[in-house]
Amino acid sequence: MGVSDPQFISVGKNDDQRRIALIRTPGKKPSLLWLSGFKSDMTGTKAEALADFGAQNGQEVIRFDYSGHGRSSGVFEETCVTDWLEEAEAVFDRFCAQDTILVGSSMGGWIALLLALSRKQIGRIKGLVLIAPAVDFTEELMWKQRFTDEIRTSIMEQGRWAQPSAYDENPYVITRKLIEDGRNHLLFGSPIQIGAPVAILQGALDPDVPASHAQRLVEALPQDDVTYSLVPDGDHRLSRPQDIELLLRTVSEMSGD
Repeated sequence: MGVSDPQFISVGKNDDQRRIALIRTPGKKPSLLWLSGFKSDMTGTKAEALADFGAQNGQEVIRFDYSGHGRSSGVFEETCVTDWLEEAEAVFDRFCAQDTILVGSSMGGWIALLLALSRKQIGRIKGLVLIAPAVDFTEELMWKQRFTDEIRTSIMEQGRWAQPSAYDENPYVITRKLIEDGRNHLLFGSPIQIGAPVAILQGALDPDVPASHAQRLVEALPQDDVTYSLVPDGDHRLSRPQDIELLLRTVSEMSGD
């Protein structure tokens, strides 16, 4: 099997079973588990850079596609946060036997935090590196901030709304299921304790996840060791060479190299 050829695992039961694609590059610990953003997959610029970093340093890297994304099964409009978290937990439980660093981008930052909390007691998480973490984005960034009354009505009455995307020629379809399911996983509103170091990388010019949102996350983690790096001219992707360098340097430092 080639380096870029995924393997597949089954997640879920009966009619809810999904076929999840993942690529695992073996190596030393701590393992690096990549968690992609909303409508992104494991072949994005940052994910590939992390995989190359792991290969060059002999460090294990695990990345996968959520259902409805990339090479995994499922229809995007029928999936939601509960599904994506369950898939992240399944990959973590099966492949992350020892120390693991969770590296999450945008929505993947929210998933990383939820995963860290759900697996906190087993003590396998060494730290989190979060890139423009879109915590509670369905509620805080979409429903409350960006959606007009007309959009909210469309979602509730028609069950969906097609949101134009700056990153894809096709619009993002936001469903009522996604919004309502997201409310079952909200983190803001009370202190969060991960019990491991958290590094946050944030672009000051990010139009999708404002720096104020990342700062709110910093304040929600009063008991954890948190570092916050603000890139003055950085956008949401943080995929320029200098941004990738910052990401890999942060991962290397957390790994203890």
